[in-house]
Amino acid sequence: MKKPVTSSAAKPNPRLAFSVQASAPALPTVLLKPGEADRIVAGHPWIYAGSIARLTAEARDGELVQVEDSRRRSLGMGFYNSKSRIHVRMLAPERVAVDQAFFTERIRAALALRQRYLPGATSFRVVNAESDFLSGLIVDKYEDVLVLQTSSLGMDQRKPLILAALKEIFAPRAIVERNEMASRKFEGLPDANGVLFGAVDGPVPITLNGLTFEADLREGQKTGYYLDQQVNYRLVADFVKLLPEAQVLDCFSFQGGFGFHAAKAGAAHVHLLDQSEETIATARRLAAANGLAARCQFEATNVFDWLKTHGSAAPHERVIPRFDLIILDPPSFTRNRASVTDALRGYKEIHLRALKLLRPGGVLATFCCSHHVDTRLFQDVILAAAYDARKVLRRVAQYAQAPDHPVLPSVPETEYLKGFAFELAR
Repeated sequence: MKKPVTSSAAKPNPRLAFSVQASAPALPTVLLKPGEADRIVAGHPWIYAGSIARLTAEARDGELVQVEDSRRRSLGMGFYNSKSRIHVRMLAPERVAVDQAFFTERIRAALALRQRYLPGATSFRVVNAESDFLSGLIVDKYEDVLVLQTSSLGMDQRKPLILAALKEIFAPRAIVERNEMASRKFEGLPDANGVLFGAVDGPVPITLNGLTFEADLREGQKTGYYLDQQVNYRLVADFVKLLPEAQVLDCFSFQGGFGFHAAKAGAAHVHLLDQSEETIATARRLAAANGLAARCQFEATNVFDWLKTHGSAAPHERVIPRFDLIILDPPSFTRNRASVTDALRGYKEIHLRALKLLRPGGVLATFCCSHHVDTRLFQDVILAAAYDARKVLRRVAQYAQAPDHPVLPSVPETEYLKGFAFELAR
């Protein structure tokens, strides 16, 4: 009995598909200098100008190129840009078609990761650039609205493909572009902000851990809100359950992420400090919306000045500690290595002042969002502040960015947020 013949149209042949891709038009090839391939093989997607020996053919900026090591072994393919210090951003370790299907597959894989590690979350980062093998692309989800950032020329040129993929996967109410990052200038790209699809009228209400906040997608911080602390809000609030009638100080509070979670966990009183009058007004309104206004007090002030004033005493007097839980979540004090020394002075000062206001047995939860200040350096500056304040700290927790901002150890640039919780031992 003869076996039935299977139509090649009905069942694609993987070998045939490979051969078709293999016979695609040749791409310009970037040849690396000896010893420059190891980083790429390990998973880092950036190839700097100084790592390149030569190109086999002229390549247009934004074009796809093949990459080979000094012995002509293939390392994959990526986007080329001669204007950028990062000449090539790797996309894949093999030849692939970079079309709508490519972006759909990569974004679905990134979404599956978030659904696994942030089950139930409705607002989160969907794509985190290098962390999700899409260097130069960030996509944030605020309920039913998406925000897009393209920080590389290759990604920016393919926005129509990315938008089509996002519509297919999420069917969003709107997609907003927030492309005013400084990194775009290094790629030869202008700023570009606006609604790319649908309509957005005013801030978008979002839910984080059962509490309501607002994302200002046109003018707000980052793409509209700080999503990277979503898990840490809940973890820090757990200390309130160990501190009866807890008095909480939330410094650099923004909309009250840490403070509101502490109030929800049972804190007796939460004092929130932020420099922006507008942000404090928003936080006050949101406290009422979340049913937390009775336990929250707001103050628009320079946090450094406030800590200095309340952490100082007249001669022959001493500061009376007032708080059981203090949260320090400042903006980044440094954007480059050159300003790290000044940043460390700032970090030391706020910790020194805060420790004087912390009751014995109380907890200091503190964060640093600068990539240029690593975890060890950050802890060292906290311990230096504790020494000057004549305090002894017990480390009780360590924090990182939420899992929707994945960290690839082979790409150190993907790790930036670090934090600690210290109990005041004496």
